[in-house]
Amino acid sequence: MKLRRGAVPLALAVALTALVGCGAQSDADPAASEAATPDATPTAELSGTLTVFAAASLTETFDALADDFERQHPSVEVVLNYGGSSALAQQIVSGAPADVFAAASEATMQTVVSEDLAIEAVVFATNTLELVAPLGNPGDVTGLTDLARPELAIALCDPVVPCGAAAEKLLAAAGVTASPDTLEEDVKAVVTKVLLGEADAGLVYVTDVRAAGAEVEGIQVPDADAAVNLYPVTALADAPSPLLAQAWIALLTGPDGQAALAEAGFGAP
Repeated sequence: MKLRRGAVPLALAVALTALVGCGAQSDADPAASEAATPDATPTAELSGTLTVFAAASLTETFDALADDFERQHPSVEVVLNYGGSSALAQQIVSGAPADVFAAASEATMQTVVSEDLAIEAVVFATNTLELVAPLGNPGDVTGLTDLARPELAIALCDPVVPCGAAAEKLLAAAGVTASPDTLEEDVKAVVTKVLLGEADAGLVYVTDVRAAGAEVEGIQVPDADAAVNLYPVTALADAPSPLLAQAWIALLTGPDGQAALAEAGFGAP
């Protein structure tokens, strides 16, 4: 678990308007109200703590968006909890307090939806897989078939998490039976194995290869579209900070959030 300190949808806009309206209906002089200009209209300031549970593959993008969110709302602290989507979903079902859940697959989100804990899940991004090898590619990895070579150390995500389920689907479509030496709890753990030289190859999201930069080598998979992951996000029914949850989702699905996701290598929803 990792903790980080840290355009508004209709429901949030209505709520904020109500807050502003209540503040305006004081003992103010009617004449002064009539003379007020739009620039003088008071605005409701968001405050408090926003807790976001997010798939590990969203780490770099959500870190940057959290910084932006806190700059826009100085009275807000964003706490980000990253991990495998399935583990995060189980934490939420078990009662872990959170405002927002962003998963790396619709199947994982369904765990939360089935418990009536999601208000409305919407897809905000997509992702595909890519092979990753250590710098210099010592195992001479060129394609998916290399994941079956017994002399190589192979790292994959556990099939219970979205990146592992996608890897299984992609390998099956290619007719390849991989021989993994380790099955990791999330995609970042696979990248770490490769970075440390403990694996000759792994299968991770294209966004994670990009995030690792020049420290690894990425090998594109021609048929990666056979396993596209859809990323849904939802405000949680028992969110301690529901207005903050809606504001975060508005940022994520709005122009700024979508631009940040595209820069990281995510596909459009």
